[in-house]
Amino acid sequence: MEIVAQALLIISSIILIASILLQSGKSAGLSGDIAGGAESLWGKNKGRSYEGLLEKLTTASAVFFIVMALALAALQ
Repeated sequence: MEIVAQALLIISSIILIASILLQSGKSAGLSGDIAGGAESLWGKNKGRSYEGLLEKLTTASAVFFIVMALALAALQ
């Protein structure tokens, strides 16, 4: 059981690192995307965009990472 928890912790950490590194910075593209970027940044389509998907993936993998770390600590 401990090996499965460790493997899931490693997988979730890799997904978390990758999803954070794939995200663009909050200030990236502000000078060039003033007209078109405002719609995807503040509009209704943010959840359907690539950035919205990465934010959801980052949140889900962070929560899963914390849960698995606590479960692994409880197993030891």
